[in-house]
Amino acid sequence: MIKNKTGVWGELFTARYLRKEGYKILTSNYVCRFGEIDIVALKGNVLCFVEVKTRNEKTGIRPMEAVDSGKRSRLEMAAKSFMSYSGMLCTVRFDVSEVYLDDNSKLKNINYIENAF
Repeated sequence: MIKNKTGVWGELFTARYLRKEGYKILTSNYVCRFGEIDIVALKGNVLCFVEVKTRNEKTGIRPMEAVDSGKRSRLEMAAKSFMSYSGMLCTVRFDVSEVYLDDNSKLKNINYIENAF
């Protein structure tokens, strides 16, 4: 699998999953000076900042393990930037979507972790 396309597939599969679960996608690939947020979604009055990590199903490492303290800190700063820019005031949550694909980039499983950090 090509890394760049793998991430795109993971984000597409996650967005589809979120819509099915009743989330409204506000934006994807929000970029600011602190970094990028893969998906920003709203469910009820909760604003969800979603980090998508996509891996081949044969990988022995959980995708969540790639969200280390540095990544969490950058996501939190980017979320503050988004909220300042958008003017939204609501409850915030940081989620991680672990997406597993087979060798042909077909979805095998999504493990969606609410309140991941």
